[in-house]
Amino acid sequence: MSQHSILNIFIFSFFHLIFAIDVPLDPNIQKDLIQPPTITKQSVKNYIVDPRDNIEIECEAQGNPYPTFSWTRNGKFYNVAKDSRVSYRRYSGTLVIDIHGGGRPEDYEGDYQCFARNEHGTALSNKILLQVSKSPLWPKENLDPVVVNEGASLILQCNPPHGLPPPVIFWMSSSMEPITQDRRVSQGLNGDLYFSNVLRQDAQTDYSCNARSHFTHTIQQKNAYTLKVLTTRGVAERTPTFLLPTGTSSSKLVLRDEDLLLECIASGVPTPDIMWYKKGGELPNQKLKFENFNKTLRIVKVSEEDTGEYFCQASNRMGSIRHTISVRVKAAPYWLDEPKNLILAPGENGRLVCRANGSPKPTIQWLMNGEPITVPNPNFEVAGDTIIFREVQSGNSAVFQCNASNDHGYLLANAFVSILDVPSRMLGPRNQLIRVIEYNRTQLDCPFFGSPIPTLRWFKNGQGSNLDGGNYRVHENGTLEINTVRKEDQGKYTCVATNILGNAENTVRLEVKEPTRIVKGPEDQIAKRGSTVRLDCRVRSDPSLRLTVTWMKDESQLYISNKMKKEDDALTIFGVAEKDQGAYTCVAKTELDQDFAKAYLTIQETSSSPTSRLTSTLRDKPDPPMDLELTDLAERSVRLTWVPGDDNNSPITGFIIQFEENRYQSGTWHNLASVPGNVNTAVLRLSPYVNYQFRVLALNELGSSMPSPSSERYQTNGAAPEINPSDVRGVGTRKDNMEITWTPLNSTQVYGPNLRYNVKWRQRHTGEPWSNVTVWGNRHVVWHTPVYTQYEIRVQSENDFGKASEPGTVFGYSGEDLPSAPTNVKVYEPNRETVVLEWGPPEHPNGNLTAYTLRYQAFNGTRLSKAVVETLSLNQTKYIVHRTDPVSRYRFFLSGRTQVGAGEVKTVESPIKQDEASPTSAYTRNQVDIATQGWFIGLMCAVALLVLILLIVCFIKRSRGGKYPVREKKEVALGPEDQKEEDGSFDYSDEDNKPLQGSQTSLDGTIKQQESDDSLVDYGEGGEGQFNEDGSFIGQYTVKKDKDETEGNESSEATSPVNAIYSLA
Repeated sequence: MSQHSILNIFIFSFFHLIFAIDVPLDPNIQKDLIQPPTITKQSVKNYIVDPRDNIEIECEAQGNPYPTFSWTRNGKFYNVAKDSRVSYRRYSGTLVIDIHGGGRPEDYEGDYQCFARNEHGTALSNKILLQVSKSPLWPKENLDPVVVNEGASLILQCNPPHGLPPPVIFWMSSSMEPITQDRRVSQGLNGDLYFSNVLRQDAQTDYSCNARSHFTHTIQQKNAYTLKVLTTRGVAERTPTFLLPTGTSSSKLVLRDEDLLLECIASGVPTPDIMWYKKGGELPNQKLKFENFNKTLRIVKVSEEDTGEYFCQASNRMGSIRHTISVRVKAAPYWLDEPKNLILAPGENGRLVCRANGSPKPTIQWLMNGEPITVPNPNFEVAGDTIIFREVQSGNSAVFQCNASNDHGYLLANAFVSILDVPSRMLGPRNQLIRVIEYNRTQLDCPFFGSPIPTLRWFKNGQGSNLDGGNYRVHENGTLEINTVRKEDQGKYTCVATNILGNAENTVRLEVKEPTRIVKGPEDQIAKRGSTVRLDCRVRSDPSLRLTVTWMKDESQLYISNKMKKEDDALTIFGVAEKDQGAYTCVAKTELDQDFAKAYLTIQETSSSPTSRLTSTLRDKPDPPMDLELTDLAERSVRLTWVPGDDNNSPITGFIIQFEENRYQSGTWHNLASVPGNVNTAVLRLSPYVNYQFRVLALNELGSSMPSPSSERYQTNGAAPEINPSDVRGVGTRKDNMEITWTPLNSTQVYGPNLRYNVKWRQRHTGEPWSNVTVWGNRHVVWHTPVYTQYEIRVQSENDFGKASEPGTVFGYSGEDLPSAPTNVKVYEPNRETVVLEWGPPEHPNGNLTAYTLRYQAFNGTRLSKAVVETLSLNQTKYIVHRTDPVSRYRFFLSGRTQVGAGEVKTVESPIKQDEASPTSAYTRNQVDIATQGWFIGLMCAVALLVLILLIVCFIKRSRGGKYPVREKKEVALGPEDQKEEDGSFDYSDEDNKPLQGSQTSLDGTIKQQESDDSLVDYGEGGEGQFNEDGSFIGQYTVKKDKDETEGNESSEATSPVNAIYSLA
């Protein structure tokens, strides 16, 4: 690499570090380094602001000296000082416009551009188009009801007022209930609401288009549409037609890196399905999304290869149609090689390169300090997209702008050229002391700077040749690396930086120390309870380093109690008990390194008899294996070898090999393999991407040993997963969703970093494309699903090395809802004793039916019996009720049940009894039943009594009227008052209904005597009247009472039994 290239790379990287990060390595150098201005922060090109807030147009820059700022508005100098509402943010070029103080935001709309200047150049921001957000009101309009035939297509137009930015459109009812959208009813990208076919239930709500503004989040609601659906006996099925777009073909222009949205909405009965294809190729699945129930195709961040012909196909069982969309991808300018800041030393050459692409090809324009380059300059040459600098001199620093533009936009980049002449300088601390442990690797740093870039050399102890090569390596940043430090490397090292303007040097002193080692560590011991145990820990270390020795028990810091004694080279435990059993670790540490050694202490119970004590001593669990070694290292296997411990007089029957990995379940040990007791080696099968550590346990008939010390770690390389997750399920938790869950892979099945799951789903038997999402957990919820619809589900494992094999398909269901009413419900009576109810399953079960709920009760007129509730099995479609009486009817309430609950209720009643045969046979059939009823017997008795009374009355009338007509005995004329209608009396004109002579019948049925005394009362009470044997009167009677008395007697006569008989007659 040339000195010129090294200079550019090093100085630029250093300069970027100092100024871009604003962390100076040396303030004295920083203040001496010039820097032309650099724009570090600016507002977006199309800047839309909230009219309620103060406006801030950002422009931040850095440079040395610190730059000053100015602005242009609409291409002209903008005098900030003239407007009291406009000011600069402190230590910044950002404009602040005070709207809260009374300014009108619309007055400040326009194109703004920021200029940052210092004595070394001028940097420019992009042109910032400032616009104020607008949310115009919806025009008032009266919408007539929309009349549409059932099954026809329909478009409800939204036509929102133009807003900035465009509002978010959504449809709701006038009561603010969201309009449910599905394959049949959905909103288009233009905001209109499309009905593929209208159903009668669509008239049950109204439809209002709503627009939500971006900044204020206020919602404007358009007057609601009301639908009037004209229903017919049957809706004719029809082939699909496109509602959007129209015709058979259309075109679409989209810019590179934008999202391509293609939309097809079709009408038809039944509702058509939409499928998407690309002519002559496959759809780009990696950046493809299907939206709006497959009616919208979204390709994320399109590129030129997405150009082509796409077509959507709408199909139902009546046929299919296609629409072709020709897609053209153009591109606003984008960088191929953005110009970078250039730092040169006097007399050097360099270049700025500005390469951009686009469609159409962008044009490149160069500016210097914000002004177009129109005349040749002796310091540089413009050659298309490159500026070439030759033999630059101090004072030639400037900021150059590259503008790449075409019909679809522009790019503007600032790149400064800074000419520095800086003598060699050291940047790090001087006379450092570096201490290192023998046989380790170390680095001696020597940061430096200068322009031109200095050359750097290292020397040891102030003499000899430049150190480079062998055990030494000098990096480009000046660092000296010693691969393996030995005692003889100790000494004083000097680095010297040299350029044409001067030299600089620094010194580093290296001390090499002896490593810390435990020369005699603790050993595994078995001690009797109550005995004394000594654990050794003898350490050798460098005497110039401070050594500390600590003890740990079972991975925790050991508390030194009064029964313990800690010495320099040992730990003594007096009177050991069961709680002292465990793993003890000695840790020897200095400020540079450390070492540790571990041993396990086992406590045994003392025996009460010599025999048992001998047995306990002779036979015990085996000692743990030791000296684990890994050999034959391979991609998926390793050989583990160990030395068995003492069997303690009970033969070892086997070994258990365990492993632990530290990525997912650190510290948890799992059984990996087992081998017989006469084997001390095993080839272990390993999984990819696992950082293994092994240990071994020995077994005999008394139990297992303590674990062996852990082996060194062995990490296997990664690979794509070999299996997919198990127990994949799809279950709805609500009526409009489906929750997909699975059992994730365990730590030995991951096989690589960033394990994730590709989840795919689609409705079964629809042929629609798969929807997919990448999930990092073990659960994904699919929303807006139809009720209780079967889905195909696939879950595939993937990591950074690749994907597992194609997963199998499982079937799940979206959430259940209440079922519709049972169908074909009927009631009939096969005989007098039973009523039968039959039914069929609901037309829309909306889930997995679990049972039927039946409630029924007998009724007779308004009398109701107690209701009976039955829960019937899913397979039952018939129910028999045994009558309690032959007259009552029955009312049934039947509904299906899903897991959600009971659904729509179907109500039926048993039929009204009608004579189905001839009247004679009907009478014969019912005679016995009626004759045995109490009400019928009572009715017959009453009729018989009335007949008897009428016979008596007729007999009395006949006997009396034939022998002694009263009028012949005593003629008395009717009084005038007896002729009046006011008293309720009248004369019968019918001969058959004439009253007895000498009497008048009133409306109440009584018979008045016309000025006559003779009455049954008189005869009965006078005692003088007598009857002949034939019932005729004998003797004569005289008038004994006047008219008033007669009327009074008539009143009393009405209460007598005989007069009562007359009244009935």
